[in-house]
Amino acid sequence: MKTNTQTVLKITNILSWIIFIGLCIQTGAISFSYLVSIFMNPIGSENINLGLNLSELYKNSIPYYSILILLMVLISGLKAYIFYFIIKIFMKINLVNPFSKEIYSLIIKISAVALTIGILAIIGEKYCEWLLNENIHLPMLNLEQYIGGKSEFLFMAAIIFVIAQIFKRGIEIQAENELTI
Repeated sequence: MKTNTQTVLKITNILSWIIFIGLCIQTGAISFSYLVSIFMNPIGSENINLGLNLSELYKNSIPYYSILILLMVLISGLKAYIFYFIIKIFMKINLVNPFSKEIYSLIIKISAVALTIGILAIIGEKYCEWLLNENIHLPMLNLEQYIGGKSEFLFMAAIIFVIAQIFKRGIEIQAENELTI
């Protein structure tokens, strides 16, 4: 049983690293494309990342374009930050005594970041709706992968917060057990 658990944890750790690196690349690509479109060539707005074309928004208003890109970069960066915390958990967790204040702190941070992503996704969705009402065409299907997921992240924040509270109780029980021995 131990071998199976350790194998699953190793695979999960590797997947976390892959997702973290992918999200960092995505955040960097969006940022780089934005900088190219602003300072070098407006054609950069035609392919922000993976074919996302925001050239019409760029032509209509560079400040509106900049706000949308900022939201995309923040959401993508915060997703990477969640996986950074997950990687830190894998580095610090002790499977013999898994409950520690350090791990609890990381779990709480993940919950807070997930809540922040959910709020930013709501803001991003409302902002896109406002832009559409201003008759600015946006590729909503493509944008959804960058600014979507509001309910998922809010739900995830709540679940992780509950897990953190259970973990906090585990810390208390583990401390009591160490005192009785």
